[in-house]
Amino acid sequence: MIQLDRRQQLVVILLAGVILFGAGYRLAQVKGRPADEGRPALEKAGENKAKDVVVHVAGAVAKPGVYQLPQGSRVIDAINKAGPTEEADLDALQLAAPVSDGKTVYVPQKSQATQTGPPAAANKAGTAPAAATAKQNTPSSQLVNINTADQGQLDTLPGIGPALAQRIIQYRESNGPFKTIEELKNVSGIGDKNFENLKDKITVY
Repeated sequence: MIQLDRRQQLVVILLAGVILFGAGYRLAQVKGRPADEGRPALEKAGENKAKDVVVHVAGAVAKPGVYQLPQGSRVIDAINKAGPTEEADLDALQLAAPVSDGKTVYVPQKSQATQTGPPAAANKAGTAPAAATAKQNTPSSQLVNINTADQGQLDTLPGIGPALAQRIIQYRESNGPFKTIEELKNVSGIGDKNFENLKDKITVY
């Protein structure tokens, strides 16, 4: 058996300590690296996911469906995703309006928008022609489709001015097309009294 003096024993103990310390430090580096490197990637993925919005694009588009868009996207971005058709009446929409998560962007057809006809203009005497005053007794064939009518067409309805017509369009773009005419009462400024004057002059389809 080899006998070591005190000095040799101290050297052996010191070397063993250095080896153990180095091995432990190296092991800690190996274990810590994957977690440190993986965490930023996961956090970044979570941030990207939170910045997306999901919208439903319907109507006169080539590929109607549900689309995922970056937060801050506009109505035109959603429509371009689905591909507008040649019959799409883009002038009836606020293309620069922001889209909200979970909402529907409905693109009307040009034929739908023209069914109600252009708003009547005043004559030289400053009075509305018969076509304009006829809105008090509008026949069913000339009902205004509140899902496709533009601001001018909505303005021809009794009790609907430019500001209220704009609110109707904004509600339609944010919540999708009206399912019933009664849903029009959800628009700020349209109460039961206003609706009674409108219900026989509007339609949805």
